[in-house]
Amino acid sequence: MYVEREIEDYKDSVSRGALLKIGDEAVDVLRKSDQIALTEILVWQEVDRIIARRLRLPAFATWKRRRLKMLEAYRKPEHWGLDPQAALVRELADSGDRHVLVAGAEREGPALYLAARGAAVTSLEPAEDAVERVVRAAHAAGLTERVRGYCADLGAWAPDVALHAVVCTPSAFGGLDVHDRARVIEVLQSATVDGGVHLVETIVAGTERGNALPIEELASRYRGWTISVERTSARSETFMARKDAAVA
Repeated sequence: MYVEREIEDYKDSVSRGALLKIGDEAVDVLRKSDQIALTEILVWQEVDRIIARRLRLPAFATWKRRRLKMLEAYRKPEHWGLDPQAALVRELADSGDRHVLVAGAEREGPALYLAARGAAVTSLEPAEDAVERVVRAAHAAGLTERVRGYCADLGAWAPDVALHAVVCTPSAFGGLDVHDRARVIEVLQSATVDGGVHLVETIVAGTERGNALPIEELASRYRGWTISVERTSARSETFMARKDAAVA
């Protein structure tokens, strides 16, 4: 898959004329061989071999060694600019095979860190360029299969899978009034499995709140959940809520 992706990316990066020249080179190589007849498949395969040589793509053993080293780096929060002691890192480090929503994807770090840890991540952001940035970063890291991007806001989106965690930045609730916020939180709570975690970044009292939710409002919306608040910087706090298991 890596080789195919590199070859196709190369084809997309050059002009049609350049590709035709490689095709002519492939035909010349095949004519000099013992092939009885030229076919499109044979030419296509030879074109790929020529491109692979030009790109100096590594042997599988070399690629595997580099890839495993890279994946190990991706699993470390520091690689994505995250504090190893942050609530997101502590609470969601063991998120393999779990569905996580990251809403307000101002930075791609949290989404890609969770994907590298094995989570299936939905990145939600109303700004198209922000979604494209996350998707491109996932592609570059080889994490495309674990990250899907949606260009939408929380008010117009509904989960299509059970969620194990929800991570929201202040911008995730931008443009929503108190009633819309209550409805959105209720939808996310209903979609979250027992034991699931919601992490919402807020703004410390006494500073400009912007789009963030007040701690008091969040606490009132998460009655019945186990909640805590953690200071993350001089201006921000992280509100954490864990869904308690339903009592039979």
